[in-house]
Amino acid sequence: MKVIVDAHLPKRLSEFLSANNIDLKHTLDLPNKNRTTDTEIILIADTENRIVISKDSDFLDNYILDGSPKKLLIISTGNINNKMLLRLFENNLETIKSLFKDSSVVELNEDEFVVHY
Repeated sequence: MKVIVDAHLPKRLSEFLSANNIDLKHTLDLPNKNRTTDTEIILIADTENRIVISKDSDFLDNYILDGSPKKLLIISTGNINNKMLLRLFENNLETIKSLFKDSSVVELNEDEFVVHY
């Protein structure tokens, strides 16, 4: 699984994913760091076959309008602390991986997954 983590999510999430053998980039790793535009993130994701992980609904809007990024994990938890966010990923990482085998867009909140095919 290859991902790119948007600026709206903490670097600690990237560290957790990396420790779980996920090939990842965080916007902080890119030349423009957290000033990397959505368009640049989408280009990297689509070129490198990465799943965009973001809380930014603009990515979902872009997917609906243009079909890009090709794969998106949208985090719709609202404002939660980093500890709760990491626990959410710890408890659901295998499910997330499994859902992306057959879907392009997955939405994750504290209670459920919403799969957009």
